[in-house]
Amino acid sequence: MNKIRLTLVRSLNGRLKSHKACAAGLGIRKMHQTVEVIDTPENRGMVNKISYMLKVVEAV
Repeated sequence: MNKIRLTLVRSLNGRLKSHKACAAGLGIRKMHQTVEVIDTPENRGMVNKISYMLKVVEAV
């Protein structure tokens, strides 16, 4: 299975509730935290919604 590595590079403070929920759904809790998630359409949708806050890299 393909995985993607996500790093939160912008703060969650002052964001829409739905954007905070997407970050929580991806397992991101604080700034500069990096998580690996499976590359599924559901996860890609959440990543696309908050892409302005994330750094996305294909995991090896």
